[in-house]
Amino acid sequence: MQLISGFTSFLRSGWLRSVAPALVGAMLALASPQAHAQSPFSPAIKVNQDIITWYELTQRQQMLIALGAPGATEDEVRDALIDDRLRRQVMREAGIEAAPEDIELGIDEFAARGQLSTDQFLQLLADEGVDRETVRDFVADQLSWRDYVSARFLSQARPSEEEINRALGEAGGGGLQVLLSEIIIPVNPQTVAQAELLAQEISQLQGFDTFSSAATQYSAAATRDNGGRLDWLNLSDLPPALQPVVLGLKDGDITQPLSLPNAIALFQMRGIREVAAGTTRFSEIDYAIYNLPGGRSAETLARAARLREDIDTCDDLYGVAQGQPPEVLQRIQASPSEIPRDIALELAKLDLNEVSTTLTRNNGQTLLFLMLCTRTRELGEDTSRTDVANALTQQRLAAFAESLLAQLRAEANIVEQ
Repeated sequence: MQLISGFTSFLRSGWLRSVAPALVGAMLALASPQAHAQSPFSPAIKVNQDIITWYELTQRQQMLIALGAPGATEDEVRDALIDDRLRRQVMREAGIEAAPEDIELGIDEFAARGQLSTDQFLQLLADEGVDRETVRDFVADQLSWRDYVSARFLSQARPSEEEINRALGEAGGGGLQVLLSEIIIPVNPQTVAQAELLAQEISQLQGFDTFSSAATQYSAAATRDNGGRLDWLNLSDLPPALQPVVLGLKDGDITQPLSLPNAIALFQMRGIREVAAGTTRFSEIDYAIYNLPGGRSAETLARAARLREDIDTCDDLYGVAQGQPPEVLQRIQASPSEIPRDIALELAKLDLNEVSTTLTRNNGQTLLFLMLCTRTRELGEDTSRTDVANALTQQRLAAFAESLLAQLRAEANIVEQ
């Protein structure tokens, strides 16, 4: 289990996300019948002047199975190896090759992610029929491609000061938006230990479909009906403490479990983009909370749904709460950094006068009828310029790499057996 967990962490690391996105999750579900009819070292695929052998296909299959990578079709594994060859060809022409000591360090890190020594890691793979050279070539390709992409495109990928300003929503320019999926797992004192274990398992998932299935099954957020998928959000609308965490994610990455009052949250990155219109930052958020007893019971949720239909603005809640104890209704004005993280996350999803009924308090016994009233505009400095610059650079490097690989494929002479 440690080996599987470590490999999935490596798959989500910056190395593979920028250098081999087609490989993530690739695995032969069954050995190809044709492979058994061929000599192991006879050609299975010809990519321009290079050959992929049946032995390499089998080795890749055995390695991915041993590492616990999610299953995929034979065609996807073939595609991944074709991409590997195309990358090798351009790197060979450029004279870029990972240094032996860097490769050894890469293998060491690979093993360490599974909490294993390098010898233990390689022996486990050897027991499954995977040669050391297969592992070495795999790691070397990722390191070399990272270096090649950086050397070729880094100067183009670095954002200017003006572009960073726009990404921060300053200077009247554009901004960054993120496309996330979410899972909100409700907890109480009796279920917190079980929920924490479940959240850790979810954080190790691979692929968008698996995360979406988990959201449908476990999430308490309204987005569970859509597989946890959120619409595009302005980065500046997210809680300040979460912004650098989100910026550090690559497509498909999942955050570590985030502790919230009465809940645990996980987010998966599905995309990041620059937008032309400014993503305004806010100095103050005005919101209302109407507390409903009964938690997430069917009766309370139905009452919340009726209340949502009956009101139009936050001010209407004063009439609803009339004659009740003062603590039933809270009207709060606070800076983004002062708002509890779970409430800030929900507010980031709302337009003015929209409502969320995802959150609870009092160990799940009180449902929060949360409504966004107003936002006060102001430029902010909460997100580090370095974080934004790094996110933009990595996004652009990945785009350059994908575009180059698509061009190489279009120009290649590929013959499959």
